[in-house]
Amino acid sequence: MTQTAPRPPIRFRGRSFMAMVLAPALPVADWLADLDALARRSPAFFSGRPVILDVSGLSLERDDLVGLVSDLGARDIAILGIEGAGPTFLGPGLPPPLSGGRPAGDIAEPEPGAAAPPPVEAPPAPVRSLILDNPVRSGQTILHLEGDITVMGSVASGSEVIAGGSIHVYGTLRGRAIAGAAGNPQARIYCRRFEPELIAIDGLYRTADDLGPGQRGQAVEVRLVADAIKVTSLD
Repeated sequence: MTQTAPRPPIRFRGRSFMAMVLAPALPVADWLADLDALARRSPAFFSGRPVILDVSGLSLERDDLVGLVSDLGARDIAILGIEGAGPTFLGPGLPPPLSGGRPAGDIAEPEPGAAAPPPVEAPPAPVRSLILDNPVRSGQTILHLEGDITVMGSVASGSEVIAGGSIHVYGTLRGRAIAGAAGNPQARIYCRRFEPELIAIDGLYRTADDLGPGQRGQAVEVRLVADAIKVTSLD
């Protein structure tokens, strides 16, 4: 009999890219008309660009937001995420909620007929920490690939915290915590009460079913040891 070599563990990593942010203005129909005028002057302006939709300045009903995303899709503008809308306001049929983005300046409108520039990878940013004074609510995604994330409250079930460095949760961790997402095997996860749906470091992950009841409800440290996730009680 031939022995099958063990399959390597599945890894996933984050990577920072520059994204364009579209912030519609009321009335939306007039704003879409201005967008069409831009497209006529520069047909390839949105080609190949990741786009985030910022609706924080609008008061839209959910059906209006679904219609807006559909209108943009019909113009070949694919929305990767939405800022400024509550997680319960989104859900099926809409892109995921995003928060924690870092402004990178305005993007100049190209000359008429200019070709679209290729997607630009974000330059390395100085390592810095993101501190959240409020809990992370269900449906929220907190993404910060430039350093650690510290949550002074809890991380609710159905939410996600993704850090390039370590994650510190001073309450209960019930959602998904992904540390070292930019390729940092030294990253760690700390929490006061351990009840996660999923934990991951540098692309290696374990789900709640994989973890078992051993450290649930305890204060723990999560780190990588010999390319495997190790959970250690801190009490």
